[in-house]
Amino acid sequence: MSVLSPARPARGWPARLRRRAVVLWLLLAAACGPSRRDRLVVGSKNFTEQAILGELLAQHLEARIHLPVERRFYLAGTYLCHQAILAGRIDVYVEYTGTALTAILKEPPRGSPAEVYARVKSEYARRFHLEVGPPLGFNNTFAIVIRGGDARRLHLRTISQAVPVARRWRPGFGYEFMERPDGYQGLVKTYGLSFASPPRIMDLGLLYRALLDHQVDLVAGNSTDGLLAARDLVLLEDDRHYFPPYEAVPIVRGDAIARHPAVLAALNDLAGLISDADMRRLNYAVDGEHRDVRRVASEFLRSKGL
Repeated sequence: MSVLSPARPARGWPARLRRRAVVLWLLLAAACGPSRRDRLVVGSKNFTEQAILGELLAQHLEARIHLPVERRFYLAGTYLCHQAILAGRIDVYVEYTGTALTAILKEPPRGSPAEVYARVKSEYARRFHLEVGPPLGFNNTFAIVIRGGDARRLHLRTISQAVPVARRWRPGFGYEFMERPDGYQGLVKTYGLSFASPPRIMDLGLLYRALLDHQVDLVAGNSTDGLLAARDLVLLEDDRHYFPPYEAVPIVRGDAIARHPAVLAALNDLAGLISDADMRRLNYAVDGEHRDVRRVASEFLRSKGL
């Protein structure tokens, strides 16, 4: 895997100037880079799920359209990936519809999965000349998670059913969840939730350990976290549909499609291929079992007949 790592702007620079520095670096890098007439470049954000998805796309594109595919994974977060594809440093990467809607298009987090997808697809084409491919099949949204033993003992399947007992529970949340517009404040308001103590705020990597060790009783994770496939944990259904959809979709540069029209057909092969449970297992294979990303992706594609 190759990594695209721009020089870090000085910490004292204003955020606006730091963003401009990143964009300038990307444009200069694009201008100095070699021609990509006979290859494709697949990018990803900087976490395990994204590397797996990038590898799935790369392997399938290599097999389907018979072109070399360069991998540029772990490109920090949403903003850098978006700027990289606009600047021509990458041709395709996987985004999440809710993230595209709120972080890139700056629109409120509302609408059904189909409505959010349609809005993102039309606006990405109009504003950026980017093609939004078909959803890959899973939705990586926030997940309210409790211990399996508690869910069975109290017969809990939904967040609404947990409201009465939550008054005796200690919650644990990540920093981002506490601050996001689709996070903590809206959750407690939508469901009328109250807890025995204020939320314990901790790093995401510690949430499930704290839950399993009975340090907290309810956490907000992600619906495709690998540990959900490997531990006795239960994801409560968001029965009031508070969390917006975060369907995984490939984003492709228009000029990449013009150069290689078969790219779209190859991406259509992947439509609906990956379920939530599939993504949890893939994440756990890499994070929990420490298996090689390329091998995990290859085995998955073969299991789906690709």
